[in-house]
Amino acid sequence: MYKRVVITGLGVVSSIGIGKDDFWKALTAGTSGISKVSSFDTSEYPTHYGGEVKGFNSEAKNMGRASQLAIASAKLALSDAGIKLDNPGLAETGVVIGTTMGESQVLEKLNDAWVKKGTEAIDPALIPQYPCNVLSLNVAKELKLNGPNLVIPNACAAGNYAIGYAYDLIRMARVDTMLAGGTDAFSRIAFIGFNRLLAVAPEKCQPFDKNRKGMLVAEGSAMILIETLEAALKRGAQIYAEILGYGLSCDAHHMTAPFSEGIEEAIEKALKQSKIPPERIDYFSAHGTGTPANDREECGAIKKVFGDYSKKLPVSSIKSMLGHTMGAASAIEAVACALSVKNDIIPPTINFQTPDPECNIDCVPNVARAARVDVALNSASAFGGNNACLVLKKF
Repeated sequence: MYKRVVITGLGVVSSIGIGKDDFWKALTAGTSGISKVSSFDTSEYPTHYGGEVKGFNSEAKNMGRASQLAIASAKLALSDAGIKLDNPGLAETGVVIGTTMGESQVLEKLNDAWVKKGTEAIDPALIPQYPCNVLSLNVAKELKLNGPNLVIPNACAAGNYAIGYAYDLIRMARVDTMLAGGTDAFSRIAFIGFNRLLAVAPEKCQPFDKNRKGMLVAEGSAMILIETLEAALKRGAQIYAEILGYGLSCDAHHMTAPFSEGIEEAIEKALKQSKIPPERIDYFSAHGTGTPANDREECGAIKKVFGDYSKKLPVSSIKSMLGHTMGAASAIEAVACALSVKNDIIPPTINFQTPDPECNIDCVPNVARAARVDVALNSASAFGGNNACLVLKKF
């Protein structure tokens, strides 16, 4: 018998708010977290805007920013779940984190020192901060957690992959409690890379709009506390949503181009595992990057899977507000889905102006919508054809 798995704690650090309450308030107000990039000089690049987290300070100075963001969101999730850091039962909790760039800012510091002053100028203390595995390791060390520990570097679908993995561990009774999510710091490497791909919008992200011009690079982290329903009920925990299942696919179609058939497969697998028919989905949280190709292919997949119901299905992209937080994206979107299920409010797709015949879905344009949300589906895609979908249900 599989265990039932629920979400009892939400932690988020984003460009529109730090902490569940500020994040949700900004999200439902349609607030933009996009501003001119301040962490490095963008004068040589064609675009200058991104989703940086302002006013974030961490005491963990001996580690990279992605780890700092992850630790902050993990502490927020535990606090939200009503679990104190000195709780003796916390020690067995596991940690699984998704990421795209890992500690990219550390690599950039190493590179700057090498180029400007030579190898002798490299600070040796930076080297152990870089390997990708330090993300979950640092969270575990900071919070004294001895459970399963893993980083899933599956690019921009990594947050959903991490939550799915943690869900499996709990439902199969391998562990009772997990912290799962994603993290990525604002990266000069990602900023340059997406600019070279001509995939970055000049100032604003406009998912599903006919005149959309691309995505915006951003940073952030989200961690959710998930546990068995039995454990949650025993301690009287607040339950945001129940995780019903997830679906994964790798279409291997192209290194960077999305492909509707792979997205369709992930959605269908998530629905099948969750035993939920398509018409039971009340909110579809889209990957919705704002690039012409992504939105076209994702809308094609939605129309194929949901058929005529796709005309009624509310679909929104919170990347219109936050930008694209890479490996943290679907984890932050999972927080949004959990809050949507809990509060019966669907966040909007802001910056929408002109309908696109190729994206003729209900994108909840510009204004949040009060609606009954019993089941939400969170969709994510990544380079290399990796797709991951997660289904959450009202408890």
